[in-house]
Amino acid sequence: MTVTTAAPRFRQSWVSPLLRRILLVNALPLALLVVALLYLDQYQNGLLEAQVGALREQARVFAGAIGESAVRSIDPDNPKLVPETAQTLLRRLTDPTPDAQAKLYGPDGSVVADSRVRQGPGGVISTEPLPPAPERGPVLTTVADIYDTVLSWFPHRPALSQLDLTPGAGGPDWQPDVKEELRLTSSGKSNDMPPYIRRTMDNRLLVTVAVPVEHDHHTVGIVLLTREAREVDDSLFSVRMSILTLFGVALVLTVLLSWYLSLTIARPILRLAGAAAEMREGHGRMGSVPASLLRRRDEVGMLATALADSASALWERMDATERFAADVAHEIKNPLSSIRSAIETLRRIDDAGRQRQLLAIIGQDVVRLDRLISDVSDASRLDAEMSRVTAERVDVIPILRTLQELDEATRDVENDPRLELVAPPAEFAVWAVEDRLVQVLRNLIGNAQSFSPPRGRIIVRVRDVGAQGELSVEDEGPGIPDANLEHIFDRFYSERPSGESFGQHSGLGLSISRQIVEALHGQISAENRRDLAGRVAGARFIVRLPKA
Repeated sequence: MTVTTAAPRFRQSWVSPLLRRILLVNALPLALLVVALLYLDQYQNGLLEAQVGALREQARVFAGAIGESAVRSIDPDNPKLVPETAQTLLRRLTDPTPDAQAKLYGPDGSVVADSRVRQGPGGVISTEPLPPAPERGPVLTTVADIYDTVLSWFPHRPALSQLDLTPGAGGPDWQPDVKEELRLTSSGKSNDMPPYIRRTMDNRLLVTVAVPVEHDHHTVGIVLLTREAREVDDSLFSVRMSILTLFGVALVLTVLLSWYLSLTIARPILRLAGAAAEMREGHGRMGSVPASLLRRRDEVGMLATALADSASALWERMDATERFAADVAHEIKNPLSSIRSAIETLRRIDDAGRQRQLLAIIGQDVVRLDRLISDVSDASRLDAEMSRVTAERVDVIPILRTLQELDEATRDVENDPRLELVAPPAEFAVWAVEDRLVQVLRNLIGNAQSFSPPRGRIIVRVRDVGAQGELSVEDEGPGIPDANLEHIFDRFYSERPSGESFGQHSGLGLSISRQIVEALHGQISAENRRDLAGRVAGARFIVRLPKA
């Protein structure tokens, strides 16, 4: 029973693993860049420093005006603040900046004046809060909240002292330790009191600076000026929205480009994988690779062409194997039929001479079978062996000289043909496998010896033909019938001399030689030699191999 495994189905999902990898590779650097750009601590600190500087200058103006106009100097060594004058002056000074609040503290830490304190009808005193910041839309608010939440996960390195951006920090009513600030100012240990920056529960960014009020080189109080730094938040928000907008556009382009890469790379590769699976199951012998992929002029097209060529070569190899098996079966049947016929005849006759003749026929057929099986085994192993070995640099001159010496040593009579070598004296190297090259040369020389006349010559020539080296074996025999020149290298083809005993050759020698030469990326051919009159003067076999 034959078990057939089904070919795996290669489904083309909308989001393939390769597409996910492409998206990750393309989007990750973009995301890291955006995170780095959105991490705007340095930019924020620069804006806050500018706010602190402007607010401190404004507070100094307030302190100078109060020190000149709202101080009573009855005792030159102990000047006093005038609360009514300071309140009126402080309110007028802060009117141009409605988002600011100024407070004046006395030496004892009590509030002397507040710009947000108003006296209404009937003498009712009320405190006006700082005006709220203009509300953003719900979408922008949500984006800002998400951004602030994500940003809180990253460490911050504030460049300003007393910077507290934690929501819920000191609100508008925060006040410094006035007595300590006055003590440091009077002792000369602190010229500029550090600012205090915080974010309130309602997410308002407040900046507070404190400046001493002096009169005749005497510190009579402290002006505390608080202002909402809306410009900082608005600038940061604008920059963040611009970066996020650009990130969104870049992300969309990245997704589209990744999808394009997936369509041009991932999906074609998936189609090639499906075609390979169909070939494996024998469903795609012809035209399995889509023609659209074969027409491409890029790496995918090269891969598709290589797959199509590999499939074609594989099918050709399978067809050749099938034909070889059929040829082997046919060739083996002939001696087996002869042996069976001889045995059946041997059983029916009693003539001893006839029996010896039949036994001799059986022996010849057995020898023929043995030779045939050996050559078939060699031919069947050849493909696997040639695929494992690597061609090396081989000098053919010493090999040919050795074959010539062996021929001289094994010649039985003077009438045997003589092997002659015509080669350059210097080294002549080609890319080959030495053992198999020797096998090819011995096959060609042995074939020439079979067809050479008595005292004939077999000439082996070596010459340079550009990028290849040429080895030719020439004999002085009857040549090759013109109709058989195309089939001389076919398996089991045999055109033997008339005087040779039957079964001496299997007809695989030249076929094996061609198989070896083509595996070494060379060519082998046969032709007839002709004299000046145009008559056939012998056969010539030509082998060309890449020159080393």
